[in-house]
Amino acid sequence: MVSAFFVFCGCVDQASVAVVEKWGRFVRLAEPGLHFFNPFAGECVAGSLSTRVQSLDVRVETKTKDNVFVQLICTIQYRVVKENADDAFYELQNPQQQIQAYVFDVVRAIVPRMNLDDLFEQKNDVAKAVLEELEKVMADYGYSIEHILMVDIIPDAAVRKAMNDINAAQRLQLASVYKGEAEKILMVKKAEAEAEAKYLSGVGIAKQRQAITDGLRENILNFSHSVSGTSAKEVMDLIMVTQYFDTIKELGDGSKNTTVFIPHGPGHVKDISNQIRDGMMQASSSNV
Repeated sequence: MVSAFFVFCGCVDQASVAVVEKWGRFVRLAEPGLHFFNPFAGECVAGSLSTRVQSLDVRVETKTKDNVFVQLICTIQYRVVKENADDAFYELQNPQQQIQAYVFDVVRAIVPRMNLDDLFEQKNDVAKAVLEELEKVMADYGYSIEHILMVDIIPDAAVRKAMNDINAAQRLQLASVYKGEAEKILMVKKAEAEAEAKYLSGVGIAKQRQAITDGLRENILNFSHSVSGTSAKEVMDLIMVTQYFDTIKELGDGSKNTTVFIPHGPGHVKDISNQIRDGMMQASSSNV
């Protein structure tokens, strides 16, 4: 901007450049600061340009190779080259419209050769192609293209919904696979734990029976040595019958057992003894 203080002088603002004409013909550029002009000689300030970086948003609608209509939002950052400000002032009346036209041309020439997925992955390549084209063209008009950002790619609403549905289905499928693997691992671990528990239970029962057998053997030997005239078989019969009646007593003391039917008589005691002894001997031989 130019602020006039007197008839013969003017001030150019910071980050601006003024265009000075003489009798309607370009003479020079006036940089920021105080300048003197001679209006009687035909000198005047024709206008001024800002040298700040400016931003222009361009929305382009086009079609991809797989026939999907998309909108691309590009942000172009540009500025006037101070040394070539006269070209920017005289050559272009509407630089924004010129930039927008070239963005349309480049984007609509590149995007139709790409699939939608490739466009999302290679949007920086599209921005680079637009930048290269604009730099060549706008340099002749005194403009410098600083950056081009591909801000957003917006497919049609129906396409976006379909893409989201596909993504959701894939994630659900992956989650099902992980869930199945987790359940498989749990079942395997549970089976291994049950097998280990049964193994340890069997070992415990075997050791318990071995301990009972060893205890009975020791009791028989001690009783035979303490009481003369008794054989090992008689002592074994006595111990078995005693344990049998202890078991009957425990069954009777149980709160849930109301009635227990057992054979009873003088001859049955010997049968019980023989049955218990045979059972113990079979269990002992199976452990060995």
